[in-house]
Amino acid sequence: MTQHTTALFEPARLPGLDLPNRLVMAPLTRNRAEADGTPTPLMATYYVQRASAGLIIAEASTPNAVGQTYPNITAVHSPAHVAGWRRVTDAVRDAGGRMFLQLQHGGRVGHPATSGLTPVAPSPVPLPETIFTPEGHRSAVVPREMTAEDIRTTIADFAQAARNALDAGFEGVEVHSANGHLLHQFLSRNTNLRTDGYGGPVAARIRFTAEVTEAVAAEIGAERVGLRASPGHTVNGIEEGETEEIYPALVERLGGLGLAYLHLGYADPDTPVFRKVRAGWPGVIVANPVLKEISTDAVHRASEALLAAGADLIALGRPFLANPDLVTRLRHGAPLNAMRDRYFMYVGGATGYTDYPTLDAQPSSDSIVALDGGRVA
Repeated sequence: MTQHTTALFEPARLPGLDLPNRLVMAPLTRNRAEADGTPTPLMATYYVQRASAGLIIAEASTPNAVGQTYPNITAVHSPAHVAGWRRVTDAVRDAGGRMFLQLQHGGRVGHPATSGLTPVAPSPVPLPETIFTPEGHRSAVVPREMTAEDIRTTIADFAQAARNALDAGFEGVEVHSANGHLLHQFLSRNTNLRTDGYGGPVAARIRFTAEVTEAVAAEIGAERVGLRASPGHTVNGIEEGETEEIYPALVERLGGLGLAYLHLGYADPDTPVFRKVRAGWPGVIVANPVLKEISTDAVHRASEALLAAGADLIALGRPFLANPDLVTRLRHGAPLNAMRDRYFMYVGGATGYTDYPTLDAQPSSDSIVALDGGRVA
């Protein structure tokens, strides 16, 4: 195996937090929580296995009941949620790791069959595809347009969820304004048809994301808050419009807060929006590359291109899922485990979650086939 000595393995720093390397485990929704959103002991095992990451950003947790997207996702709005997450963070800290928690409200990405509530969104524009529920895939429902009071309450819920996350032992939180969820829906012209101060021109469409982030920063301190965005990403039926205006405007409004970082999903260093955001953002940029394949060489190439373009930390999702010892594998140029995609979400249990082998416990190729051989109900 070839020893790699790139900047990926150098120590790094967020405000108030030292990191042993520049590799961040990106948040991955894995649907392994209890039905009420409480984290499980299996989740503690999963995150402890990956504690060598410079930083773990734990999977999206909802700040209130109506924000729930899918079955068995985590939440952080009740004492049971806080206690469940505390068991996870204590275990990861004992293993030498550091964790932020992503806060995510699904907006129109939700269903009454899952949450018992009608989803809310900037405008009554439904998700243009089916959504997974406890009853299987169902047609999306028309969300209820948020009132001014709904907006105020939701902002307060995010702030309280951030306080809960610190009580649960997290070092900080990441506000999720990406991937077609509620905050991203406010940013996007096809999901935000409002004519009040939260819709229309770019300056108004960025207002909700900005106010949520500002409220969370006021509650727990800006140095404990990251923001995730995915400029131009069209998942969940999103059509932003004015992408190259939205994100520089957001950077200009929030750049002076002193946030821990800005996390760019699906980051491409060759795009104008990446260059504009990097030039305008005064702090740490966490960049999540687009990987056409999951291999050691592909991860190194993509990561080094982003570091050369000004990223400070590299966030990886599926490589960390399939390789609990990803840092060691990348450092030594070792091959990566292949993803078992059919176990990625909705199936529950340890298979495709905590049973990926490490280098020092690598099974034979026959054993790997056997691990993936059974059907999932």
